[in-house]
Amino acid sequence: MFSFKNFFKKSEALAMHKFLIVGLGNIGSEYEDTRHNIGFKILDVLAAKHQCLWEVKKLASYSSLKIKGRHFVLIKPSTFMNKSGKAVRHWALKENIPVENILILADELHLPFGTLRLRAKGSPAGHNGLKDVEAALNTPHYARLRFGIGPKNKPFDQVRFVLDPWTSSEATQLPERLDRCAEAIESFGLQGLQKTMNLFNGS
Repeated sequence: MFSFKNFFKKSEALAMHKFLIVGLGNIGSEYEDTRHNIGFKILDVLAAKHQCLWEVKKLASYSSLKIKGRHFVLIKPSTFMNKSGKAVRHWALKENIPVENILILADELHLPFGTLRLRAKGSPAGHNGLKDVEAALNTPHYARLRFGIGPKNKPFDQVRFVLDPWTSSEATQLPERLDRCAEAIESFGLQGLQKTMNLFNGS
């Protein structure tokens, strides 16, 4: 059975300063400003902050940046949400990045709007993108940053809700929340997962 741990054994020292940051979403203008595409939005803000350009490459839009000796590889899978794992696996192997240096950005229905939750592992909790990533990596032990999109009013149509655009109130608050996510990603690479969790969870 394929194992990322065995694959990276020989190049562990080289790989420790490189990180794969994956924003989950769906390609196409009809999805651009929907809640389900928050992963793409976060990476767009991070790339713009560091004046990085996007390139269309295999299975994803690709960008990269360096901060204080750390190399961040950014990808937005072009495989659609439910097949995100294929792109994650491809770029982790191509860039020689160990699973502990992978961070997945996704929406979370069960958190209030704008709330951040960073975890080292966990279940997909019904998120098809995370489910496919777990299958492709053959482990639930990968970091994920969930961005709360939870509605104030329940019950609601979950499928329609995640594919709807932001409300005007949410759109007003979104830039500050996206900046906060960009800071969390930088902290993940520079300070490590545990400290980043302490600094950003629930913020």
